[in-house]
Amino acid sequence: MVRSRLDVMVWAAGTYGDAVRLPLGPKTLHFFNHPDHAKHILADNAGNYTKGLGMIHARRALGDGLLTSDGETWRNQRKVIQPVFQPKRITRQLGAVCEEAEKLAARLGALAGRGPVDVREEMTAFTLGVLGRTLVDADLSEFDSLGASFEAVQNQAMFDAITLGAVPLWLPLPLQTRFRRARRDLQRIVDRLAADRAAGPAGDDIVSRLIESVRHEADQHAGRVRMRDELVTLLLAGHETTASTLSWAFHLLDEHPQVWRQLHEEAVKVFGHGPLTVESLHELTYTTQVLNEVVRLYPPVWLLPRIARERDEIGGYRVGAGADVLLCPYLLHRHPEFWAAPGRFDPQRFAPAASAGRNRYAYIPFGAGPRFCVGNSLGMMEATVVLATLARELRLSKVPGYEVAGEAMLTLRIRGGLPMTVRRVS
Repeated sequence: MVRSRLDVMVWAAGTYGDAVRLPLGPKTLHFFNHPDHAKHILADNAGNYTKGLGMIHARRALGDGLLTSDGETWRNQRKVIQPVFQPKRITRQLGAVCEEAEKLAARLGALAGRGPVDVREEMTAFTLGVLGRTLVDADLSEFDSLGASFEAVQNQAMFDAITLGAVPLWLPLPLQTRFRRARRDLQRIVDRLAADRAAGPAGDDIVSRLIESVRHEADQHAGRVRMRDELVTLLLAGHETTASTLSWAFHLLDEHPQVWRQLHEEAVKVFGHGPLTVESLHELTYTTQVLNEVVRLYPPVWLLPRIARERDEIGGYRVGAGADVLLCPYLLHRHPEFWAAPGRFDPQRFAPAASAGRNRYAYIPFGAGPRFCVGNSLGMMEATVVLATLARELRLSKVPGYEVAGEAMLTLRIRGGLPMTVRRVS
């Protein structure tokens, strides 16, 4: 049974192959599923492809942040935001990430032997804590409503994407009422962060950079809204992608105890040398392989929709100007021509020898080309640190009988959370 947009993609690729035309009401979608197609759309002719189906309609909820914008607006935003993600600055954040990971380990360790905890919820709290310290230089835990507000925004964005924005926002639907309340709340939080930063010395965090970028705008209200859109987009996308990746990781580790055992042994060895440093972080090679395999099977950004500005030819197939074009990393990462036993969880795929010669565009968990994910380095560092920190001393196990299923939202997350029990290991 076809139940979601992801189900449609799976069915289309399995039935028709790597290039499929999908009728959707008055529209025709062009779905491509080969690395050469991805290379053409995302890199070689990227200038011909703008944000596409669903994402342009999600602007009503997300605003014109980095995730949804295009053209000169996107280039200006990227210029403002890029320095916050420079490698040297990200490296300096390792201590903060480690501290947040140790807090999480202590919190979960205190629950060992007791009832189940929702791991997706815990990973969301962790990633928000990290983003607060590393991106906005603030303690986001003091904003109790932040998580619920992000959820309301994401739900509205998905509703708009599915309905193509056809439902007026003023209609008093419960989902839309929650969204309007959330947007007001998020504006209040952003104003508070901006006021706190303006009262102190300027820093190199994203709030300081956004304040500077809107300082000379004639329309002060427009500047406040732009700051809100940018910050909400970065925090929502940043915490949701990493939290989803970590949730899938713990699900897969529970299913594959031999992988967890090797992960645990590596963590004990590396942490045995003392607190994590930049150098010892690079010693977590198997942990990195595990995470690479997790995002192969469950890429947080599972769909890349585009619109062709002008007519084009992709892999011998013509698409017209204005055509809706789709790439699906979830399926590209499971393409049997490029991945042996593609549904199997096997971190050894990412050992150096196994990775040599692999088609670069058969694996695009962070996109590719000019719009390659700006926060990928921070996200992978977060995930590596917390996975090793928890594997060092804790074992997480799913509640017996709990069925894990994916939910294709803005990210590919686990539907309904992930209840797991915790026990300590020696």
